Amino acid sequence: MLGLPEPNACQTCVKPWSLPELKAFLPLWRVPGSGPYTACPPHFGEPSLAATPEPAADSPAVLTELERAAWKHDGFFVRPAIFEPDETARLRDAAESVARAADAALPVSEEQYVIDGNEYVEAVIAEQAATVQLEHQPGSRTVRVIEPVHPLHPAFGALVDDPRLTVPMRGLIGSDAVAIFTDKMNLKRPREGSRFEWHQDSPYWTHFCDHTDQLPNVMIALDDAHEGNGCFRVIRGSHTRGPLPGREGDGVLGPLFTRPDQFDEADAVLAEVPAGSAVFFSPHTVHGSKPNRSDEPRRALVLTYQPAGLRMFKVDRVRNAG
Repeated sequence: MLGLPEPNACQTCVKPWSLPELKAFLPLWRVPGSGPYTACPPHFGEPSLAATPEPAADSPAVLTELERAAWKHDGFFVRPAIFEPDETARLRDAAESVARAADAALPVSEEQYVIDGNEYVEAVIAEQAATVQLEHQPGSRTVRVIEPVHPLHPAFGALVDDPRLTVPMRGLIGSDAVAIFTDKMNLKRPREGSRFEWHQDSPYWTHFCDHTDQLPNVMIALDDAHEGNGCFRVIRGSHTRGPLPGREGDGVLGPLFTRPDQFDEADAVLAEVPAGSAVFFSPHTVHGSKPNRSDEPRRALVLTYQPAGLRMFKVDRVRNAG
């Protein structure tokens, strides 16, 4: 277990930290089997798992130097609980409203197909087209993923423009203005939510565009996430070599899953974060999750941004943000 630095001061930004401040601003991340971190690695030269305090509502924080260092070396960083509990509750309500609308749309949807045993439905939800992926168990009609999701509820549309997301995204993309590329809602229902295999997002998008380096993601945790309910996982540093080879000869989707000899699963980091947290991660970062074995849901939104003026992934129009 990592210990607290002496003295309690950041060796990068030279800001003195009291012990309560240092503990309050730590992300709730850990390496499997290690127990929670008790100190933030950047404070003593380890690879960064940097987090920042919540920015004031009227003055969203730009990227800090610690976050930039984490993005460069680790391929991710976290801002814990940047959304207030009442805001997160409204997003959860919106998620369930959209899920109910999807359930209603499935029986009347004409385009349904199966890829590698997984069922997909091209549905019309709230008068908008969306791709719905169902859970993997044979015969299940439980919604697993919906993409895109921001046109399906006003709360999600407003989230696209939230400066707590768009301001750091401008810094990550290196652009004064940004647009949404795609967004999805992931639903891991209790005792049913299935795993997401190790993968990068960039190989999935290379057939569509040539700016995959400028497609950073942010995951918004709608529930407290922990190992038991299948929390998000990343492979630290896996983004540094760009798109990695996929699994050939493993079905239609195999090439989209990262070949296991291309990364070390010992470098996996668990995003055990409270509801309302934002996890920013590179399109080249290998990530995934395990099944939800708990009695608690694990719902999340994932938004992917791009430079302004470019069309969306699944929708032939431009949706500038912020």
